[in-house]
Amino acid sequence: MRTLYTYIMVFPQRSAFVLVALLIAGIAEGLSLTALLPLISIAVGESGGSGDSGIGKFMEKALQDIGIDPTLDTILIIIVGGMFFKGLVLLLANRQVGYTVAHVATALRLDLIEALLASRWQYYLRQPVGSLANSIASEAYRAANGFEHSVNVLSLMVQVLVYAIVALFISWEATLASLIIGSFLLFVLNSLVSATRRAGTKQTHLLRDLLAYLSDVLSSVKSLKAMARDNVADAILREQTQQLEKATRREVMNREALNALQEPILAALTASGLYLALVVWELSLPEVMLMVFLLTRILGLLNKTQRRHQQLAAQESAYWALRKAAEGARAAAERATGTLQPTLQQGITLHHVRFNYDRKVIFRDLNIEIPVNTFTAVMGPSGAGKSTLLDLLCGLTEPQSGEVRIDGVSLHDINLRQWRHMIGYVSQDTILLHDTILNNILVGEPTLTADDAERALRQAGAWDFVSALPDAMLTVVGERGGLLSGGQRQRIAIARALAHSPSFLILDEPTSALDPESERTICETLQNLSKDLTIIAVSHQPAIINAADRVFMLSNGEAEALSQEVQV
Repeated sequence: MRTLYTYIMVFPQRSAFVLVALLIAGIAEGLSLTALLPLISIAVGESGGSGDSGIGKFMEKALQDIGIDPTLDTILIIIVGGMFFKGLVLLLANRQVGYTVAHVATALRLDLIEALLASRWQYYLRQPVGSLANSIASEAYRAANGFEHSVNVLSLMVQVLVYAIVALFISWEATLASLIIGSFLLFVLNSLVSATRRAGTKQTHLLRDLLAYLSDVLSSVKSLKAMARDNVADAILREQTQQLEKATRREVMNREALNALQEPILAALTASGLYLALVVWELSLPEVMLMVFLLTRILGLLNKTQRRHQQLAAQESAYWALRKAAEGARAAAERATGTLQPTLQQGITLHHVRFNYDRKVIFRDLNIEIPVNTFTAVMGPSGAGKSTLLDLLCGLTEPQSGEVRIDGVSLHDINLRQWRHMIGYVSQDTILLHDTILNNILVGEPTLTADDAERALRQAGAWDFVSALPDAMLTVVGERGGLLSGGQRQRIAIARALAHSPSFLILDEPTSALDPESERTICETLQNLSKDLTIIAVSHQPAIINAADRVFMLSNGEAEALSQEVQV
């Protein structure tokens, strides 16, 4: 019941509304049920309308006290009216449950997304994309269904309470005995619920692993097929899928076993209750008829409660997995110590920077100056720390010692988010959305317009080819930008980085996959942009190196400035 309690605590107002509605519905049902006994007494023709039944006499007197004659038609109206009122209240409660289920799924998704985007870059890099996609899509849906099952458990428990109270007034001995026996049998069958919980937890872990691996395979399927090695990936996916199937089978088997065992148990308990009522406690016929109805109803509701609890047990692992993922991301949140407003009027300096990943030293004593409105190129062998340098400039990582200074102010003291608003970033892998050119440039930023996109396209040297397209900026670029050439995709990516008018442009291998003509065009574009922007580009390409104003070679954890004469 830990998950049930947690759901109520996390969503108190919505849960409180549902609980109040269920209580009102339960009271309405209870009042209509108490009217059953006088009705049965009238039906069987017992003297006094309700025989020796205490609750029957109480009901008759209560109706007479409020001026209602306890006749057959009056009691029928009370019963039907109570049921209609209960149905109306339950409709309102269930509608709120539906709204809440949708809200729970949305809240869990947004909570995880917000925590992930606010986490440190190194933490984010360690998270499998497929696993995150599974959390946001599948696990959030399953967790929301868990809330629905938990509310249904509460609803059924309220109904059990109402029926039990009515039954206690008729025969507390029969009611208590039935409740004890029913609770004991539920306890015995609880092992099936525990088995379902284990199967649900297994499904959650297997789904995460499967989708994480599937995402990696799909991103590299071309190379795998080209080498005829796609069968290896298929074998691994097949094995993981079969394990998931086994876990699902166990869940289904436990669920159906619970359903199969509950029916004969319910029949046996009903027969026992009837025998005790007639032979042992010698209740009147109206009381026996009502007791059989009530006890059958109570035990049936207890069975339903356990089945709902079993469904909750199957889904709750998704909720806890989501909670764990979000809490892990929040624990790895980026620092927010800086408060100073950033400026970029003089330049950027890396001063005696030391940085390492675990035991691997990347920078021992890095010193680089990047004057404002210059085009700086950085080169070096693989593993020398070129991408790490760009991460330091963005504040995605922090040095173990030394400082990154913006206009002489340590980046540690600067408002990091405001600094990043001044940066335009073009990554090594140019990935465009399967959307229009316009949306690929604006990426949903509400403060930017189509005019900003056109300006950025002109700055990136892309306006001529975009305006020549049949739909211009409304042209869809295809999956990962596949309908455009490599040079066109790169210029769209540069336009995206320029759309918000940054002061500092960062490029990671901007021409590594381009033909010579496209590379020359990009270099000319960067040279023109450097008149108004500060630019740094990591590259091995001679064209970028020769186009830059300043060149640094990274080697042995340090940076060496190269003169124009020794540039490639």
